[in-house]
Amino acid sequence: MRAAAGSDIGRRYPANFDVVHLGADPLVAVVADGMGAGAGSAAAGQTAVDLLVAGIAGAPTGSAPDAARAAVAAAQARVGEIGARLRELAGCTLAAMVEAGGGYWLVQIGDSRVYRLRGELLELLTVDHTMAWLGAVHGWFPFDSEQAARARYQLTRYIGHPDAPEPDVLNLSVRPGDVYLLCTDGVTDQVPYGVLREVLGEVGDPQRAVDRLIAAASAAGGSDNATAIVVVAESV
Repeated sequence: MRAAAGSDIGRRYPANFDVVHLGADPLVAVVADGMGAGAGSAAAGQTAVDLLVAGIAGAPTGSAPDAARAAVAAAQARVGEIGARLRELAGCTLAAMVEAGGGYWLVQIGDSRVYRLRGELLELLTVDHTMAWLGAVHGWFPFDSEQAARARYQLTRYIGHPDAPEPDVLNLSVRPGDVYLLCTDGVTDQVPYGVLREVLGEVGDPQRAVDRLIAAASAAGGSDNATAIVVVAESV
């Protein structure tokens, strides 16, 4: 695996409330997106990433899914405590690709995403846990309507949610030549699918791909923190 990461504050917020972690051998790639622009947002993202990384690192062989769910459950409890202490919103979304127990796994909650380019096809491997996603799937309102725009910010699952929902945990069958993109909505809300596919399809250097995606988000307005990790599978 070759991988690179990058993050940009954008032009809207006073600080970067995204958190990124990239470790190699074994691969542990994580992005988190804090909700809001306060101390609770910053603490939630860093807490969730730290607990997931530690939980995966200590997982016995064959127990990666259970370890991921336990780490997110611990993050739910910790972030809930942070919000109560600060008396403000504390929450974040998270997406991760981890190598554990001889395989690869995705861990995702909220609307941070994981894409895979295999051959000519760029696929979204994760599902946005938002009312906008449900509305688009079930035809409740047009995708480009004002209702859909408002529903983008109505998360059905996130870390810090009072009901402590679980993440999606998916097993990946990785092939040589696969290119994976993990990113926050500061990338996907501003960079069209066609541009994502073009950049990932031309990837030779993962860092160059990350830099191009971050630059594209900035050129589109920089209306949010934007964070990306690009992973290239050279052999499995």
